[in-house]
Amino acid sequence: MRSIPLHGQTGKFTFRMLATVLGGQSICILLGALVARGVSAADGGGGRSTAYLLVGFGLGALCVVAAGMMRRPWGLTLGWVVQALTLVSAVIVPMMLVVGLFFLALWVTCLVKGAQIDAEMARREAAAGVGEGPSGAEGAADRVDG
Repeated sequence: MRSIPLHGQTGKFTFRMLATVLGGQSICILLGALVARGVSAADGGGGRSTAYLLVGFGLGALCVVAAGMMRRPWGLTLGWVVQALTLVSAVIVPMMLVVGLFFLALWVTCLVKGAQIDAEMARREAAAGVGEGPSGAEGAADRVDG
């Protein structure tokens, strides 16, 4: 098995899967930000509760930005940063550790399986001769004589 990439471009199917993971993760992070604000406000930490909310919303927005940047070579690295920051958010809301581990497992699974699916799709396209012009095998079948 290849090592799990930390940077660089991924295949079309892989970056779509990773963007989907980040989209779902952003929703969970935004809800976690609301929990952090509520718990902090209940404990009497007025200024901290607003800071938790803003930082959580910032991390949720970073998830959305990272999802949109998955096509870029540095998008994968940004996604790893989001995974790390999600795990770090467990310092404020301990249950975010469960959320972070869940999405980290999804992230790694999508990287591994997505690469396998992209390789298989490339192999099938090469075997089918996709992209060959009229001189190729498909060109002869498409011609109409007469």
